[in-house]
Amino acid sequence: MPDTDFFLGVERSILGQPWRARLSDNRSALAISERLDLPEILGRVLAGRNVSADEAEAFLNPTLRALMPAPEKLRDMNKGAERIAAAVMHGETIGIIGDYDVDGMTSCAVLSMFLNAAGTNPEIHIPHRVTEGYGPSRQAVETLQAKGSQMIVTLDCGVMAHDSMDHAAELGIDTVIVDHHQVSEVLPQAMAIINPNRNDDLSGVGYLCAAGVTMILVAATNRVLREAGWWSDERPAPDILQWLDLVALGTVCDVVPLMGLNRAYVTQGLKVMSSRGNTGLTALADAARLNRRPDVYALGFLLGPRLNAAGRIGSAMLGLELLTATDRGKAMNIAQQLEKLNRERQEIELQIVASATAQAEAALGKASNLPILVVSGENWHAGVLGLVASRLKERFDLPCFALGHTPGDEIASGSGRSIPGVDLGSAVQGAVAEGVVIKGGGHAMAAGLTLEIGQIGALRAYLENHLADDVKTAGELKALEIDGAVSASGASIALIETLERAGPYGSGNPAPVFALPAHRVAYADAAGADHVRCTLQAADGARINAIAFRALHTELGELLLTERGKPLHIAGRLSVNDWGGSRKPQLMIADAAFVP
Repeated sequence: MPDTDFFLGVERSILGQPWRARLSDNRSALAISERLDLPEILGRVLAGRNVSADEAEAFLNPTLRALMPAPEKLRDMNKGAERIAAAVMHGETIGIIGDYDVDGMTSCAVLSMFLNAAGTNPEIHIPHRVTEGYGPSRQAVETLQAKGSQMIVTLDCGVMAHDSMDHAAELGIDTVIVDHHQVSEVLPQAMAIINPNRNDDLSGVGYLCAAGVTMILVAATNRVLREAGWWSDERPAPDILQWLDLVALGTVCDVVPLMGLNRAYVTQGLKVMSSRGNTGLTALADAARLNRRPDVYALGFLLGPRLNAAGRIGSAMLGLELLTATDRGKAMNIAQQLEKLNRERQEIELQIVASATAQAEAALGKASNLPILVVSGENWHAGVLGLVASRLKERFDLPCFALGHTPGDEIASGSGRSIPGVDLGSAVQGAVAEGVVIKGGGHAMAAGLTLEIGQIGALRAYLENHLADDVKTAGELKALEIDGAVSASGASIALIETLERAGPYGSGNPAPVFALPAHRVAYADAAGADHVRCTLQAADGARINAIAFRALHTELGELLLTERGKPLHIAGRLSVNDWGGSRKPQLMIADAAFVP
C-alpha cells in the first residue's frame, strides 16, 4: 500500500523529491468556501497559503488604502520626504543614483517623473555594471556634484556604501538612502536612511523592493508639498497611482514575496499597465509580442529580461529612458534596441552556462556532497553572472556563485543565487566581516560580491563551512507541495480562471500545483533551445498540451521523451495558452514520477 503521507504515493520523483499535499486538513478550506461562497478548490488554494477565513476577502481584493502604511511607520521616511520637498520648493538640483536592474530602473523612473511633475528635473546616474559596479561610488557622487546636485537620493542601493556616503558628506551634499537590502550593524552617514530592513525599523514591510519603498516616499513627499501649498492650477498635483505599473514591474522582477502591500502593488499595477498609458512599456510589450493582458509571467519573463538586458550588457540608462519616454517613435526605437540586446544577452548566457555547468559537474564528481557551488572563469561577462548562478541553482538544486574576471586582473566579482532556507546575503556579510571578500551584500535568495582571485578557494571553504547545515536541512525539508489532482478533461479554462482569483502568484504566493494521475505521454519533442513540449493523455482519452521549460538533457526531459505510452504521474502549474488567438489550457510541467 502506498504511504498516505505522500501524494499519490510518490516518495521520490524523477527530480528526487517526495510529493506532499500542501493542505493536510480540509476544514479551513471548507470554512473559507462557505463564508465567501467560493468554489471548494479556491478555498483549498487559499487555506494552503495560510489564509484564514477572516483574511480571505481582503486577500482576494488587496487595496492600497488598506495595506499601504502611513509614511511615519517607516524609519526616516518623513525626514527624507521633507528634505526632498524642500529641495523642490527651493529650486535645488536633486541627484539620483539608482541600481542597474529593473527594480532600480523603475524606482528611478517613478521618482524622476514625480519630480518632473513637481517642477524640477533631477540629474540621474545609474552606474555601468562592468566599469563602475554596484551602488554609489565616489566618482558618481562627484559627477552629480559637478552637475549642480545639492542633494542625492540613492535608489535600490546605498545602505552599504559607507565610503561614498562619507565622501558626499565631506562635499556638503545631503543624502537620502532608499534601499531594501540587508544592512550592517553600522549604517552609512546620511540625512535619511529609508530601508524597512533596518534593525530599528518596525514598519513590518521588509518584504518590499526598492520600487515599493520609493512609491511610499513619493506619496509622503506629495503630501508635504500639498500641505505647503506647492500644487496649484498652473502646477497640478500628479496622480501618483499612474506609476503603479512601474512599481508592479519592479516588484515582480525583483522576486520579492507577493504578500501584503506587494499584492496590492501588483494587482493594481497590472490594471494600470493594461490601459497602456506608459508609452515606453507599451512599446516594450509590442516588441515582445505581448498580445494579451499583462500578467505576472509577462512582467517576469517577457518585459523584465528585456529591460535587464540594458543593465547587463549595455547601459541601464537606456532602460530608464524607455520607461520615462513620452514620444512613441522614440520609445519604439529604444524597445527595438533592447530586443537586440536581449538576444545578445541570451547568446552570451548560453555560452557561459555551458562552461559553468561543466565546471560544476567536475566539482560534484570529486565531492558529490558539496553544499554550495562556486564557479569562475576568465572573460565571463559580468552582466550575466546572476543568470548563470540561477541556471546552476536550478540544475543542481544547490546555492551557487558565478564569478568572473578579466585576464591579468587580480579581482573577481560575481553573483550568487540560493535555495529556500539558505540565507546567502547573511553569509556574504559574514565573509566581508572575516576579510574573505572585499565587499558584498544582498538578501537571502541573491547576493553579489567582489574579492581577490586568490581568495576564491577561501570563499568556497567559508561558504561550505557556514552553509552546510542549512543546505542539509533544506534538502531534508524539500518536497513538491501539491494543491490537488486533476485529469486532462478537468483542467479547463474555467478552472484556471477560478484559480487566478487567488493571484497574483509568485514568490511568497506560489502558483497552485496539480498532479495529473496516471497520464500517458502521447507526444513529446524538443522545443526551442532547451525545452520539452508534449501532449498528455488520460485514461478516458482526454488530452492536454504541456511543456517542461529548460528540461532538455535533464532527467525530467529524458523521461518525457522516452517513456511514451507508460502511465506517469505528472505535476505542474495550469496556465492558458493563447497562441494563435485561441485559449487552451496548458500544463507547465514541474515534476513527474512513475506510477507506484
